[in-house]
Amino acid sequence: EVQLVESGGGLVQTGGSLRLSCAASGFTFDDYGIGWFRQAPGKEREGVSCFRSDDGSTWYADSVKGRFTVSSDNAEKTLYLQMNSLKPEDTAVYYCAVARYPELCTVILGELDDSGMRYWGKGTLVTVSS
Repeated sequence: EVQLVESGGGLVQTGGSLRLSCAASGFTFDDYGIGWFRQAPGKEREGVSCFRSDDGSTWYADSVKGRFTVSSDNAEKTLYLQMNSLKPEDTAVYYCAVARYPELCTVILGELDDSGMRYWGKGTLVTVSS
């Protein structure tokens, strides 16, 4: 059974940085997609990034492009989300999710479609103070 555990959230001031981790276990797929999503209080969940293992590419939402960076440690089966220049509007619970196939990192009208994500972590809270 695939399990995902996010960590690294916390309280940070505007302009600060955090690195989130998504540790995967029970993972035997040769190729996959891993998405980062977030949900702010009172708002719908939105996609932040999606990493494709087949070509190593990563899609980023316009709202985080240039500030957030995804990296991976394949040996540790961990995906990271480095978040720099954080803003109060980045405050949210951040989730990682796995899609069985990398092509399920599907972007529709500029937004990451979450319907292809099969496994989800429980999230980690990021709070950015102004």
